[in-house]
Parts: sequence; C-alpha cells; structure tokens
Amino acid sequence: MGHRAEDSPRGAAGARRDLPTKRGPSRLGQTRRAAPQGLALLTLSALGVVFGDLGTSPLYSLQESFHGPHAVEVTSGNILGVLSLIIWSLLVVVCLKYLTLLLRLDNEGEGGILALVAMLRPARSRGGRAMLVGLGLFGAALLYGDGVITPSISVLSAVEGLKVATPVFEPYVVPLTVLILLALFFVQPWGPGRVGVVFGPIVALWFLSIGAFGAWGVLRAPEVLAAFNPWHAVRFFQESGWHGFRVLGSVILCLTGAEALYADLGNFGRRPIRLAWFSLALPALLLSYLSQGAFLLHHPEAADAPFYRSLPGQALYPMVVLAMLATVVASQALISAVFSLTHQATQLGYCPRLTLRHTSPTHEGQIYLPAINWALMTACVAVVLNFRSSQSLASAYGLAVSGTMLITTLLFGSVARRRWHWPPWALGLAVAGFLLVDASFLGANLLKISEGGWLPLVIASGVFLLMAVWRRGLELLLDQRDTHTVDMEKLFQTLSRSPLPRVRGTAVFLTGTRHGAPLVLMHHLAHNQVLHEQVVLLTVVTENEASVEPSERVSWQSHGQGVTRVTARYGFMEHPDVPRVLEQARQLGLEVLTEPVTFYIGRVTLSVRRGRGAPLWAKRLFRLMLRNAPPTTDHFRLPARRVMELGAQVEF
Repeated sequence: MGHRAEDSPRGAAGARRDLPTKRGPSRLGQTRRAAPQGLALLTLSALGVVFGDLGTSPLYSLQESFHGPHAVEVTSGNILGVLSLIIWSLLVVVCLKYLTLLLRLDNEGEGGILALVAMLRPARSRGGRAMLVGLGLFGAALLYGDGVITPSISVLSAVEGLKVATPVFEPYVVPLTVLILLALFFVQPWGPGRVGVVFGPIVALWFLSIGAFGAWGVLRAPEVLAAFNPWHAVRFFQESGWHGFRVLGSVILCLTGAEALYADLGNFGRRPIRLAWFSLALPALLLSYLSQGAFLLHHPEAADAPFYRSLPGQALYPMVVLAMLATVVASQALISAVFSLTHQATQLGYCPRLTLRHTSPTHEGQIYLPAINWALMTACVAVVLNFRSSQSLASAYGLAVSGTMLITTLLFGSVARRRWHWPPWALGLAVAGFLLVDASFLGANLLKISEGGWLPLVIASGVFLLMAVWRRGLELLLDQRDTHTVDMEKLFQTLSRSPLPRVRGTAVFLTGTRHGAPLVLMHHLAHNQVLHEQVVLLTVVTENEASVEPSERVSWQSHGQGVTRVTARYGFMEHPDVPRVLEQARQLGLEVLTEPVTFYIGRVTLSVRRGRGAPLWAKRLFRLMLRNAPPTTDHFRLPARRVMELGAQVEF
C-alpha cells in the first residue's frame, strides 16, 4: 500500500508522510514522571480503566475450565494443572510480554497494535513488510470484536452471581445486564480520565476484596500453592492430551484486557500502569485464582461458580454488588482502547474522519468518539440479548484475544529488530517463545468457531473490509486529484498574460498536496475570476508519529505574487487546528494576514464508473463512507462563517 497525501474526506487538506519515528522516551511519559501527585492520580485512574477487565476475569476463567463445554474433570491434578497454566500465562504474557517489553515499544507515548503498524510502515510497504501491515490492520479489527464481547461477558458474569445467591433473580439477569451496559455507555462523554478517577476506587476495593478473600481461602488449603510449579502444567497436558489442549480456549480468559492495556498506554503512561499492576492487581488476581482452586480441591461440585461459592456466606451479596460495579469498570478498558484505536486509524488513513471530542485539557490521548460509542453500545446489547449467558459468550471471546496477541507478537519482532538492535538470537528466542504461547491459545480457540467463535471473526472481517476499502478508495481519489494539479510556474505565467483583479483580504486554500496549485484554487479562479491580495495554500500533514514538537509544527515558503505555502505537521494522535496554525505562521515571520480571511475547501462528488483500480461495489462503498464523513469545518476547527465550499465532480 502507498502512503500518500490525503485530502480530507470532505475536501479539505490532510497530507500524509511516512517518516522514521522518533526514538527515546516520550515527552508525555516524562511529563507524568515529573509530578508525584499526578502519578498517584494516574495510577488510580489506570487501575480503574486499564485493569478492570483483567481484574474481573476470575469471575469466569476457572469456571469455564471445569464447567464449560470444553471442561475437564475436577480432580486435584487437573486443578493444579489449570491453575499453573493461569499463573504462568499471567506471568509470561502480561508481566513479561506486555508490561516489560511492549510498553517500552511506544510511538511517542502511544501504544497499541496500530502504533506498531505506524512504526513499521516505510514510505513504500512491499513484500513481507506489507503483509505485516495487513496483519496489523486485521489485528486492530479483531480488537473491535473484543470491544463488543468484553463488556457483554464481563457484566453478564457479574450479574449471574445473583443466580448463585437465589434462583429468584434468574429472569432478571439479562434485563439488568442491558441496563448496566446502557448506563456505562451514557457516561462515556465524561472521558476515560474522569471515568477512571470515579472507577479507580471501585476497582481498588475490588482487588483488595478478592485479595483478602483469596488469602483466606489459600490459608484453608495451602497445598494449592504447588500450582506455582510449572511442572503441574506440563503434567496436565501429558495426562489430558488433546482434551487438555482444548482447555486453553478457557484458560485464555484470564488474559482478557491484556491488549487493551497496551492500547491505553497513551492515556496514562507506562509507569502508572506498571505500578498499579505489580503493587495490587497481580497479587490480588493470583490469590483469587488460588483460592478458587483450593475450594475446588475439597468441593468439586462447586465448579459451576467457583468464585462465588468459595466466598463466605455473609460476603456473597456484597461481592455480587461489587462485582457488578467492577465489571462496569472492566468494560471501560476496551471502550477507551477502541476510541484510541479508531483515532489512530483515522489519522493513518485507514478510517474516515469521525467527530472527536478531547475530554482532558492536559492529556491529548483521552478522547471520546460519539459514533463509535453508540455503535459499541448497540452491538453489546444485541450480543447480550442473543447469547444470554457468559458461558455462551465465553466460546466467542477467546478467538479475538488470541488472534490479536499473535499478530502483536509478529509486529513486535519486526519493530523491535529495527528499534532496539538486539542480537538476532536473543530477539528470535523471545519472539519464538511468545509465538508458541500465542499460537497454542489461537489453535485452541479455532476449535470453538462453530460455538460462537465466528462472532469476532465476522466483526473483524467487516471492520477490516471498511479499512481496506477506505484506504484504496483514498489512493484512487488522490490519483485523480493529482492529475488536476497545476504547476505553480504555469499558473503564474497564465496570470501574467491575463491578470486578474486582486481583492482585499486573505484566501486560505486547504489542500492535500504540497506541490502545485490545488484543484480548489483553480475552481475559484475559473468561477470567481479574482484573486485575493494574499493567498495561502495550507496543507496539514499527518506523520507516522504520535505527536510533533510544537517548534516543528509549522513551516512556510513564499511563491511570490502574494502566494504563500504553509505546511502544518501533526502526529496521528493529535487534532489539527488551522486558525492556530496561521497564528503560529505569523510568529514565524509570515507577513500579517490581511483581513478578512476566507477559507476555501473543496467538496468532491464522486461519479462511480466501472474500471481499473477497484471493484464497483468497493467504489460505491467508499462513496457512501465519504458522503457520511463529518464536515471539514469541524475537523480543522474552521470558523464556519468564513468558509466557502467549491464543489467538483470526479470520475472514480
């Protein structure tokens, strides 16, 4: 795929370049480390937003291993074996892969699978690297399936605790789940930072509670601590064989939220995330899993709900309520990760521009996307109404997680080789080890496609198709626009032969090309037959970096005859502000812009034709996506009363 200049979907400028990403620690991370009070608040927020999902996995992970459709018999050997698999999955995948290695591989403070794609993309992607970029996009698409299933299964599993207390609540499980999900999505406009501050204490209380009850349970059966010995996992596979391999499809549920952890790096920074995990989340999770295993050793009949049944009787109802609150928080991790993912995809040219709101004046990564929020809400409610139980959803869940983890490992290997310059044997050993784990989980979950595993595949395929169609359509559209770009010297020669009247004021033409006269300027000259005293050709360039230094934001050059070209560079996690760009250009020496200032943008109407480049259905889909993109004025923060649109029809 090429990575070229992009006119914004409604005709304004938005060019794109592929430059090497900056190395070294992110400015964002340095800022966060500088303030201890800010670190404490970010750690609390990270606990609420990032670890809610991983923190509530004890509600269903062990249960699915011994009570689900792929369950094994509840014996002491199997209990220790499954517990050992869970413990070492947390240590190897979460602690080593994500928190130790991947969090170091940030793109100017931003993480997630699309940040890896941005670091991987050269100016021209060919061969194996192009295949990795495609895999990265599909992995990102899988996260959308994860974002639909995670809130559904988390909240369902918590509300189902009411059935353990008394069967009277069974008819109300699904309606109550739907109500909780609706409430969760309606508070998203607050933003992940504010939501995290509210949710952080809830998750902290959750971890303290499951840790305390876990310690109490382990003390009653300390022999369960033997599960830390990995030999029990090896012996489990030896004795269970093929059936033991299938159980990996349930074990992976303990890793729910690991990929969102990496995607939320831009929201909170690596230090708060690591501090929250190692100081509270990990010890509490290990104690909770061990306590459930200890209870099953003496009460194998409790395999249908080991988390709730292992609690003291008087603690059941309070823990059900706390679990419902905690699973609402758990859903936040994936929701905020999907917001970040969508914004990155938009800035990298794989998604149409969407209405975006920044929810924090200090942390640019904290954003809210209304369209994505309501789409996720609708999908989550539909999934709950269709599957109706966490056990049914468990079969659908693991495929999205394991597929994304495997693709992330492949991208990690390629990017780390370029960024870290490790010895080939050391990097190869690390990547091979992670791939073995990821491939095992993926293989076990592929066996569950007919039982619900098709759901994340369908969602991911749909999202990937939209990404591919948008990217290819954008390339074809830009090819068409490039053919209409006129060389500046030819334009000046034409104007010198047939001078046009110059009118007072400044005309700012937003264009996606940094060379020649753009189509919107040529239409203005053809129809209005005048030229302003000052003409600015403004191009907004989105880099393959998360952010751009303010001092490197704006550059300009004069073409003479009152025509100036201004280029503004933004990172793929930043939001362009054209009026601010013009003000910064003034500070850099550009002559004072003559008032009034009028912004000219192009509005393209596509005339779809059969032909080379893309199938007819893909062109029609691209036209539909283009037509429904938000107005250019909102995206570039233009004053609406000073904007003029000039339409053009392009054969496509």
